[in-house]
Amino acid sequence: MNNFLSEKSILVTGGTGSFGKKFIRYVLDNYNPRRIIVFSRDELKQFEMEREYSDDRLRFFIGDVRDKDRLYRAFAGVDYVVHAAALKQVPACEYNPFEAIKTNVLGAQNIIEAAIDCGIKKVVALSTDKAANPVNLYGATKLCSDKLFISGNSYAGSRDTRFSVVRYGNVVGSRGSVIPLFKKMRETGVVTITDPRMTRFWITLDQGVKFVLDSIERMQGGELFVPKIPSMRITDLAEAVAPGCRHEYIGIRPGEKLHEVMIPEDDARNTIEMDRFYIIQPPFPWWGKRNAWTVGRQVPADFRYASDTNDWWLTVEELREMAGE
Repeated sequence: MNNFLSEKSILVTGGTGSFGKKFIRYVLDNYNPRRIIVFSRDELKQFEMEREYSDDRLRFFIGDVRDKDRLYRAFAGVDYVVHAAALKQVPACEYNPFEAIKTNVLGAQNIIEAAIDCGIKKVVALSTDKAANPVNLYGATKLCSDKLFISGNSYAGSRDTRFSVVRYGNVVGSRGSVIPLFKKMRETGVVTITDPRMTRFWITLDQGVKFVLDSIERMQGGELFVPKIPSMRITDLAEAVAPGCRHEYIGIRPGEKLHEVMIPEDDARNTIEMDRFYIIQPPFPWWGKRNAWTVGRQVPADFRYASDTNDWWLTVEELREMAGE
C-alpha cells in the first residue's frame, strides 16, 4: 500500500457519520497519519467516538460547515480535507429547504474558501447519485455543491489547493438505509415497497472508503470520480432480507426516482472510462493544460450510467450476504 497519508493531517467533516467513522477507522488502521480531525456538530457522538476509538492521533472539533470562522481555525495545518457533512434525508430537505441550502450549498462555499486561504493541498467532496438530473431538493443542493467544488479549482488560481468530487450510490449499512427497515418489517410478515420496478446502485461502506482514498491519491483537481458498482432491484433486496414476506406496494414517495443515474447523457462528452471507474472531466479551458490523465477511453456520445441499464446486477444471495443475513 502506498502510504501517501503518512505523517499527514486529515480533517473529515461529518466525521461522526457512517462514512466518517468507517473512513477514520480504516485510515488509522492502514496508514500512519499524524492526526485526524473529526469535525462535526454533535458533541454526544464525538464523546462516544472518542471513547470507542481511543487513539491519540484523533482530534475532535465541534463545528458546523455553515460557520466559516470555525473552519478557518479547524483547517490550520491540515493537508487533506474529506467533506462528508451534509443534510442527506430527502423528506427532511424537502420540508426544510432553507436549512438544506445553508448546509449543502453555502457550507460547500465555506469549505472551498477556507481551504484555499488555509493552503489545504487536496479536498475531496462526497456526492450522491441523486445529484445527477435531480428531482428533489437534496439532489439539487448536491449538484450545486459538486459544481462549486469543481469550480473551486478556478478560484484557487495559482495556489496549490485542488478540489475533486466522488459520486456513488446507496450505501449498505449507512444511516437511513432501507435494510434495517426491512428487517423490522419482516417481523410482521409484510414488507412495504414503493414500486416493484425500482432499482438502485449499491455499494458497501468499505468499498466507498477505499474508493475515496484512491481518488484522493490519484486526483489532479477538477475530476468527478464515479466508481463502477452493481445495481440491485428493490424486490430482490426485500426477498434477501425478508424472505417469504408479502410485498405491499405503496407508491413512489415525493422526490423519489424509479431509477438512479450517476452519469447523465449530457455529461458523456466529458466522461472517460477507466478499468474500475469513470471520470467526468470539467469543461474548463485550464483542464487540458493541467491534468495528467493520458489514459482512459472516451465513452460514446449517448452514454448514460444508470441503475436500470447497468450490466452488473447483484443476486438475492449476494444481497443477503451484504445485508449480513
